[in-house]
Amino acid sequence: MSARTAGPRDAAAVILLDRPSDPLVYWVRRHARMAFQGNFHAFPGGQREPSDADIRVVNGASAELDAACVAAVRELFEETGVLVARGAEGLDSSQRSELRCRLNDGTSTFSDVLDENGLTVDGALLAAAGRWVTPPFSPRRFDTYFFTAWLPEGQQVEQLNAELDHGEWLRPAEAIGMWEESRVLVAPPILHAMRTLAGGFEDLEARFSSIPEARGGLVRRIEFRPGILLFPVRTPTKPPATHTNCYVVGDREVVIIDPASPYDDERDALDAFVDELIGVEGRRVKEIIASHLHPDHIGGIAHLAGRIGVPVAAHRLTAEALEGKLKVDRWIQDGERMTLAGNPEIDLRAVHTPGHARGHLCFFEERHRALLTADLIVGLGSVVIDPPEGNMLDYLASLAKVRALEPSVIFGAHGPAVGDPIAKIDEYVSLRLEREQQIVAAIAAGDRTPEAIVARVYTDVPEKLHALAARSVIAHLEKLRDEGRLPDGMDVPA
Repeated sequence: MSARTAGPRDAAAVILLDRPSDPLVYWVRRHARMAFQGNFHAFPGGQREPSDADIRVVNGASAELDAACVAAVRELFEETGVLVARGAEGLDSSQRSELRCRLNDGTSTFSDVLDENGLTVDGALLAAAGRWVTPPFSPRRFDTYFFTAWLPEGQQVEQLNAELDHGEWLRPAEAIGMWEESRVLVAPPILHAMRTLAGGFEDLEARFSSIPEARGGLVRRIEFRPGILLFPVRTPTKPPATHTNCYVVGDREVVIIDPASPYDDERDALDAFVDELIGVEGRRVKEIIASHLHPDHIGGIAHLAGRIGVPVAAHRLTAEALEGKLKVDRWIQDGERMTLAGNPEIDLRAVHTPGHARGHLCFFEERHRALLTADLIVGLGSVVIDPPEGNMLDYLASLAKVRALEPSVIFGAHGPAVGDPIAKIDEYVSLRLEREQQIVAAIAAGDRTPEAIVARVYTDVPEKLHALAARSVIAHLEKLRDEGRLPDGMDVPA
């Protein structure tokens, strides 16, 4: 079974606190190169190991919670050098550092570290702080128990491990302020925890678990940045993706981009979400926007537009292609700016980005440089360039166009947010050009048909996807032809 279908992996994290009189919380930033939530701020933690369940916990609660408690203590020690265990007060900083090195380089297990030094994991040193499950739209999913723990007296955070590039102590309200100013990226569990801590330290355990999402419930409403809500909906999209991200942008006045699902249960869930925005939060939907024409982006537009009585907008080329299938009330022009009333007011700029589709639109939130990329750049899977709707030359030009905007974060149509956008765009360009060079070499070796080129070049692609790969080859051949780089007499199939 693949990681994509295996379900969430067990994990644990520690909300480390200091100074009870004026509490500070410690958070870290995941290195940009990390496959899961690169550049996101989080709490120390990680995946549970099978051996964690074999370690005895005093003052434990249950076998499952005890194993999570051990994982939390172990991960905190591995990542920060802080050891929350009975008996650790008898170790000085150099001893703890040596044990941490042995644990991280694999010469000792955590059980060895505990047994050889008379240490005990004590459930009383940690308090439950909720349980969160990564939503299904993510390529990597975790079922994570969160705990709070106070920094043991005499200890301090040491140099972080290679997965993290920054850590700091701060008041919870300061963390929320940084998020509100779009200076940091955080996932919903972190934002909820900081908001809970900022509300005081009374009844923390109950308040941490006060919402269904913090009790292992499905996370549907995701707010990576202020004024940008993500609501993933299940759609008949191409694997490995299973969901399309519907975005609601704005504070008081909002636009809804790609309410995409054709499935009744998903439409009902989105309807309930939009009803809450309108009826409870007092937001007004200005219009619904189709980023482009593909079915996994427009499947729920007519339903939602008719239900709440708002117009539909899209690029002219999208509107023309969908004539008779979806009524588009307004055309969106390249460079058009939409000002959405609220506190704060949000300016959204439309960016025409053909390549994946002729009428494809991205949207750039100007104040904090957030880029909503639809299918130009995605957080899961790859982007299909399929002629005649797709055009490789246009696609690379569109990547250059959005790179020039210097976005701070990318919100794609599939998968999670991309926290290192410039590196991601450069990776996209590099991979396309690398594939192009392989195709040029195949042509030089005598291959003249897309099928022959696929057989030589796409050895890393399963055979069931070779027909799709052939369409991509045709897109590359069209680009080479338009640049005058195809051999004389070589035709490009339609």
